[in-house]
Amino acid sequence: MRKLLAAALIGCMALGLTACGSSAGNTGSASSSDKVWKIATDTVFRPFEFTNENGEFVGIDVDVLAAIAEDQGFQYELESLGWDAAVAAVQAGQADGLIAGATIKQERIDSGWIFSDGYYDATQTFVLPEGSDVTGFADLAGKNVAVKNGTAGMDFANSLKDEYGFTVTVFEDSPTMYQDVILGNSAACVEDTPIMADSIKTGGLALYIPDGMESEGAPYGFAIMNEGNQELLDMFNKGLANIKANGKYDEILNKYLGK
Repeated sequence: MRKLLAAALIGCMALGLTACGSSAGNTGSASSSDKVWKIATDTVFRPFEFTNENGEFVGIDVDVLAAIAEDQGFQYELESLGWDAAVAAVQAGQADGLIAGATIKQERIDSGWIFSDGYYDATQTFVLPEGSDVTGFADLAGKNVAVKNGTAGMDFANSLKDEYGFTVTVFEDSPTMYQDVILGNSAACVEDTPIMADSIKTGGLALYIPDGMESEGAPYGFAIMNEGNQELLDMFNKGLANIKANGKYDEILNKYLGK
């Protein structure tokens, strides 16, 4: 059973999904509503959301959300569903919001995503197996690149594939994508840079991040897809500003990324 740490957090299992809830204290400009917001997230996107060695569901997104809920005084349940299922749940109204390292981009805004202020700026990078002879995009001609479905990394790879003559294979999760490269089925994969650096370090993966094969970068945002949930988005933005001002935000980043 996975557990979330916040002002008060309860780990629970329901219908095969990991659902974790916070009864955050009323320490900020709180909502008076008793509503429990349902927020969907990914399952494996370290260091933003993952299960630690104690079986607790933790990460930057998890801690940022808990800190904001505490600051704003709202209650929530965090459901660990996986990327595609999390997006689908919010689109279908089965969840109220999404926090899962979601890059703010126009394509998503045009399709109905309503984003918060950015809470983390990240680049995407091509990642190579140890011993690779690839030194730049041109060396990928005629080879395959692995990507994760629906991500900014997939968009980055697709924006380059015609110019440099490589193909793209889509995966549903990051660990499977990594293994495809390690096993030699793909010459590279594309991942958010902080996630990849952490995965290589903590997982001992036989991969490395080359110089000069990253994107310009874009911010991550919390998202809703129903205008009726604007209250939640407003509280997220207010709480984010507050935890940045009081130092809690930097404390969370330092905990997972170092100073």
